[in-house]
Amino acid sequence: MHFILILIVILAGMGLSVEAGLLATLSQNVGKLWATFSIFSVGSVLSFLLLLFFAPRNTPSLFSQPNWTLIGGILGPIYVVILALVTPQIGIALTMVGVLFGQVAKSLLIDHFGWFGLPRLQIDKRRLFALFFIVLALILMMI
Repeated sequence: MHFILILIVILAGMGLSVEAGLLATLSQNVGKLWATFSIFSVGSVLSFLLLLFFAPRNTPSLFSQPNWTLIGGILGPIYVVILALVTPQIGIALTMVGVLFGQVAKSLLIDHFGWFGLPRLQIDKRRLFALFFIVLALILMMI
C-alpha cells in the first residue's frame, strides 16, 4: 500500500514541475500576479465543483476551525508567485530541487517536533543523510 501512495506522491511532484513550466510561460505573457491569480482561479473552480459533487454534506464548518489551519491559503499564492519569478531565471529543474530541499528540511523539523498536531518522527542519521544528498544535488545543479 505504501508503494502506491509513494507513486501517487511522485506523480503529484511531476505535476508541480509541469505547473512551474506552465506558470513560467503564462507569467511572461500576462504578468506574474495575473498568472498566479489565474492558476488559483482555475483551481478554485475545480475545487468548488469537487465539493459540490463529492464532499459530504455534514462536515464541520470551515469557519469553526482554528485560524492557524488556514495559513496554507496564504502560503500557496506566495509559493506560486515565487515559482513565477524564479523559474524563468533558473529553470524548472533547479527550481524544483530548491523547492524539494526546502520541503524536506522543513518537513524534518515538523516531523521531529510534531508541529500542527502531527505524530512525532525523530530526525535520525538516515533522514539527515537523505537531506545531504538533496543539498548535493542542488550544489551540483548550480555549478
